[in-house]
Amino acid sequence: MNQFDVKKSSLNQYMIIPFVMLAVTFALDILMFVVSVKAGMILAVAVVAFAVLTLLNYFVLRKEIIQEVMEFSIDHDVIQKKIMKELPVPYALMDQSGHIFWTNEAFQKIVGKEDGKKGRIGDIFPDFGKKLLDKEVDRATKYINVVGKVDERTKEPPVYFYRVELRRMRIRDQEEEAYLKDRSEEEVRKFKDENTMIAMYFFDETKMSRFKAEVDNQRLVAGLVYIDNYEEVLESADEVKHSLLLTLVDRRINKLLSNLDAIVKRVEKDKYIFFFQQKYLPKLKGTKFAILDDVRSINVGNEMAMTLSIALAVNCDSYVEAYETASQMMDLALGRGGDQAIIKDGENVSYYGGKSQVVEKTTRVKARVKAHALREIMETKDTIFVMGHKIADIDSIGAAIGIYRMAKTMQKAVHIVLDQESISVRQMLSRVKADKEYEKDMFINSERALNLANDKDSMLIVVDVNRPNYMECEELLKKLHTVVVIDHHRQMKDTIRSATLSYIEPYASSACELVAEILQYVANKPKLRPVEADAMYSGILIDTNNFVIQTGVRTFEAAAFLRRSGADVTRVRKIFRDNLKTYQIRAKAVSNSELFEKEYAIGTLNGNGVDSPTVLGAQVANQLLNIEGITASFVLTNVGDTIYVSARSIDEVNVQLIMEKLGGGGHMTVAGAQIKNMGMEDAKEVLKGLLLRMKQEGEL
Repeated sequence: MNQFDVKKSSLNQYMIIPFVMLAVTFALDILMFVVSVKAGMILAVAVVAFAVLTLLNYFVLRKEIIQEVMEFSIDHDVIQKKIMKELPVPYALMDQSGHIFWTNEAFQKIVGKEDGKKGRIGDIFPDFGKKLLDKEVDRATKYINVVGKVDERTKEPPVYFYRVELRRMRIRDQEEEAYLKDRSEEEVRKFKDENTMIAMYFFDETKMSRFKAEVDNQRLVAGLVYIDNYEEVLESADEVKHSLLLTLVDRRINKLLSNLDAIVKRVEKDKYIFFFQQKYLPKLKGTKFAILDDVRSINVGNEMAMTLSIALAVNCDSYVEAYETASQMMDLALGRGGDQAIIKDGENVSYYGGKSQVVEKTTRVKARVKAHALREIMETKDTIFVMGHKIADIDSIGAAIGIYRMAKTMQKAVHIVLDQESISVRQMLSRVKADKEYEKDMFINSERALNLANDKDSMLIVVDVNRPNYMECEELLKKLHTVVVIDHHRQMKDTIRSATLSYIEPYASSACELVAEILQYVANKPKLRPVEADAMYSGILIDTNNFVIQTGVRTFEAAAFLRRSGADVTRVRKIFRDNLKTYQIRAKAVSNSELFEKEYAIGTLNGNGVDSPTVLGAQVANQLLNIEGITASFVLTNVGDTIYVSARSIDEVNVQLIMEKLGGGGHMTVAGAQIKNMGMEDAKEVLKGLLLRMKQEGEL
């Protein structure tokens, strides 16, 4: 039934009403004759007159009325079409696949007269794919850029920014329900597809976007610059050259910030605060913070290179928030070892630099302070839980055992949370469990730990990890509010923030080194048993790859302390001997590795059915570094639906920066990451693409 039939039917219903009233009046006239003949005659004359007028109206005027109504309707439709055609808002109508049916003049104006009348919307605007709207969605919003014709004055094409509103429209029919009543699902779907169109409206927001960009450009960016090793560098240089060294550093910092039109103030001898407009941020990013390398290259006789840490806060709601955020990012930069820049923009955190090895602190004041603070916290609790990371290694277990001995010396109940024994710790744990001096509940699983934990009387000490999702039992961290973190890995943005005490030192070789220092400075020094000293010594040995990687003076001093406590090198060596099958798997992985870009070794290891595959992957990565010309090694190990990446280097490549881009982290020379829901070959291609991109951009 078309539009004209609908209007005609409605008009006929309206014209019938006088006949109904005529019938009612005629009935009343009959009754009136019963009451009074004279009154009936008078009413009869009126009824006849009403009947004549009704018939005249219906048969004579009806056609004229219908004609006038139809003419009005036609004129109204024409007006509507003209309005739509001349509507200043660009408008297009298309089917669900994006084929254009109709457009108005405004749409044709922005895309061209001919392009606006034919083809598919995806051919005109590549931002729109074949699927405009999902089946369950009736409306959506998209933002696109449209390049106009070249401006004769500027010789450049203008760019317009549009907000595009998409609406699903059904062509309804009165017979639709009856037609679809007994149809199959396929027929119903086909009918609805054929009777559904998508309307697209374009709203020009070019000026609004420019105004918004201008406001954003004028927003305040707060920044901090710290000299990481101020005291150490001055001690390594002649006193007469101190002023020259500091002047050169100060000049470089001020030169960088003056190019940003920044306000800079030196608040302490080794600290600066500065502010600038956000429009200069891309310029600063474009330098990739080359000032870090410039300052590090200053040499006026100083034996130690000076390094900077820079922190920036972008898009904050207030000046106070900007300063506080910059301070938090500076803490993160220093916690990651310094010599880097960190930018926080909303929830996004970007890292720059961090290419140099972390400088070992010669002073032990911090270790002494942390040791006393840890003891004071432990004295307030009755039960202490110690936890490392998932798939625990010997460094994690050794550090946990060291904390265990400290807690037992203080007469505290202590439990080490461990769900899975990897091959790297199995022999050491067998020695500990076989010793009757240790309680049976020394090691407990996560489930039992959650049952025993009481926030009032319990505390948690986390070792060798500072990220919640890498911990053995993240639920225990949420349950207990008194938390201590002891770790040697660089911090990420998702590091544990609720810690009561945090001792994170990236310069340290291992968590066992940090715990060994704490044990030496805590009051009533705990006396380690030989098996405990072996465990901690093993942790240092493995994490330094036999004292080759990430070692310093304090590393050897911690090892000497453990040797004095009863650690035996021969016993430790026997613990780490491999069986023949494990050795063969590792040798096969080494032989199947490939050389990428003439300097990166990439190997793969099938971890399904292999005992502690991630440990084997790390061992293979270490062995690949022994090959001449290899600057970094990467071993991908698949375990279930996860690819574990072990990355190693000697000193030329910062593998931590590479792994951070894959969601992982670690140290400059030892790092790792996890790639989920991806095949081995795809993961390898992702790694290769990342290496190429970082090399081209100068990050490697």
